[in-house]
Amino acid sequence: MTRVPVLTVKCRPQFVFPPFLTPSSNVADSSKRKKKKSPYTADRGMIGAFEGETVTRRALFSGGAAAAGGVATAAFALPALGFAIGPLFSQQNPRTLQDVGPEADFNPQTYVPKVISISTDVGDVGKTTIYVRKFDPARDTDKLNQPYVVVSTRCAHAGCPVRYVQAAQRFICPCHGGVYDFDGKVSGGPPVRPLDRFDSKVVNGRVLVGMRFSLDSDLGRHKPRDPGQHLDGLWQYIYPSRPTT
Repeated sequence: MTRVPVLTVKCRPQFVFPPFLTPSSNVADSSKRKKKKSPYTADRGMIGAFEGETVTRRALFSGGAAAAGGVATAAFALPALGFAIGPLFSQQNPRTLQDVGPEADFNPQTYVPKVISISTDVGDVGKTTIYVRKFDPARDTDKLNQPYVVVSTRCAHAGCPVRYVQAAQRFICPCHGGVYDFDGKVSGGPPVRPLDRFDSKVVNGRVLVGMRFSLDSDLGRHKPRDPGQHLDGLWQYIYPSRPTT
């Protein structure tokens, strides 16, 4: 019996592409990526589109309108905002004590008017008149520990200048009828608190005047306030303090 040889043929396995790597899918994806969107708003179905308008032109006009609105809003808002919070960020110029004369010029019975500078950046406009007298332990009741009583002439009602009348021993505001006692307490009229005072100090026989501060009705010390700002009772909460000018 004759044996017939068997021929064995080895075939290499055929590579099968995954569905996401098939040539047909790659071609389709590439065609989608290469397809550009229409530059016209009507072709894109945008709201309010009309024939012939491009996206670039719409973006230009929309951005221009928004910018104009922002400029108009800033023109109204920024000045008001700066006026409201500007004093909070402004740095006050440090001012040294000012010499107002020797101790021999002052006494505890009456006030002596002197002129000091409260702002050195505006020349004579930054000067103001103050009234100075020596502290009298038998008459003064405040606990401020100041060797001299230095009273501001700025009325606590509206900021008008007051003057001291020696015959009545009163500070009087001629504008709105404000009247203050010998120590600056309110005795009549519309002022909301006593007259402000200044720090005082004696160095080598000379009287030096420092920074201004405000007082409540009991002559208690507070940070400087503007005229019309209350420091007593319920009014100090209804009308809270604001940065002084």
